[in-house]
Amino acid sequence: MDLEELQTLFSQLTHFKQNRFHPLVWINGEPEIGENVYIGGLSEVNATGARVVIGDNCDIASFVSINCADSHKQCIGLSNQVDRKDITIEAHVFIGSHSVIKGGAHIGHHSVVAAGTIVDGVTIPPYSLIVGNPMQVKPGYYLSKIPQVQDDHDSP
Repeated sequence: MDLEELQTLFSQLTHFKQNRFHPLVWINGEPEIGENVYIGGLSEVNATGARVVIGDNCDIASFVSINCADSHKQCIGLSNQVDRKDITIEAHVFIGSHSVIKGGAHIGHHSVVAAGTIVDGVTIPPYSLIVGNPMQVKPGYYLSKIPQVQDDHDSP
């Protein structure tokens, strides 16, 4: 069996449509995904009922969940509907394996989400390092470490 056959069978067995990333990436809804983006196997991008944007040059490892939906309030009877919020991941963001990006999250460009991190629905500034559960944000962590940025700040 070749890769195309595997992807076709996977799509037939599930409701996940074929995609350009990996035969076992689950994409629901219509996320806006930029150029030169890698999404590893067994990752999920759920954009059903909300806007999910992934900027250019992002690297999303395997087993990552980018999920705009949260059904916990519906499950326990506090709401009659699934809560859905937009997600924005700006350009040049790395997301480590087994991380979760929750609805409402806005991750600034040139940021790194460490493996296993759960990113809450908040705005994170560019060049940040986000680690852990509960998440800790180190704003500007990469600002002085990226040569081009350093040059831009040194210019008059």
